[in-house]
Amino acid sequence: MLGIHWSRDFHPFARVQAATTTSPDMTYHGGAILPFTVTKLIFWGPKWATWSFTRDKITGLDAWYSGFNGSNYAKTSDEYTGWNGQVGPTLINDHYLVDMSTPSNGSSTSAIVAEVCKEIPNPATNGYYPVYVDVPRGNAGYCAYHTYGTCSGKRVRVAFFFDLDGDAGCDPEDTSGLHSEGLAALANVSGHELSEARTDPAYPGAWYDARGEENGDKCAWTFNVPLVKFSNGTYWKMQGEWSNHAYNTASGYPNRSGQKGCLSGR
Repeated sequence: MLGIHWSRDFHPFARVQAATTTSPDMTYHGGAILPFTVTKLIFWGPKWATWSFTRDKITGLDAWYSGFNGSNYAKTSDEYTGWNGQVGPTLINDHYLVDMSTPSNGSSTSAIVAEVCKEIPNPATNGYYPVYVDVPRGNAGYCAYHTYGTCSGKRVRVAFFFDLDGDAGCDPEDTSGLHSEGLAALANVSGHELSEARTDPAYPGAWYDARGEENGDKCAWTFNVPLVKFSNGTYWKMQGEWSNHAYNTASGYPNRSGQKGCLSGR
């Protein structure tokens, strides 16, 4: 797993250590980035056929990815470069598909990659494929993660998301009334994982800090504005993403450690 989005109530040891002698900035580790992104969402599990479970989540997440394209929120990560170019705000949303077979609970990253390869046997070169299951988080300490694998010899970036309905540990506490609680929670963690996959998609790694934290990790559970407007006119409660430039110019807002390097894309 890469870029694990820990729940609000889970604090691994690496996160509570004070980084007092090193810069909080992320550094480049030689890997590729995603100069643009192609997405296709996978909703996995039999509950996705039931309206009482699905509600606004499928259509809402489809709109979220469409609106991410060219948004100011997408542009919070555009300062980062790799050997293959610069992270850009373009996202081509190929919409979604539904697999009503019994899903994995996410503990096996290979099972998530296998699901993507089964449903999308010929992934796009810059493809990123989020898998949303109908399995609650339970005792897991995380809400989502991103990782990578291969399909037919081609590198593929994937992400995994639990069902977050009624999950206080993964709830951004969106009070706007625009979305169900479950959709609001999935949208927020989707921003975390997509931003990290664009800047640090796979081995050997691109951008992360001295503690291994990626740009989403460094601003997790911090919100600068009530809602962020996306390019298609939709509004979402979104955590910030870390910007080295914002931190070094004191133009960002503080994360949970008080480091002013987060951007909201408002």
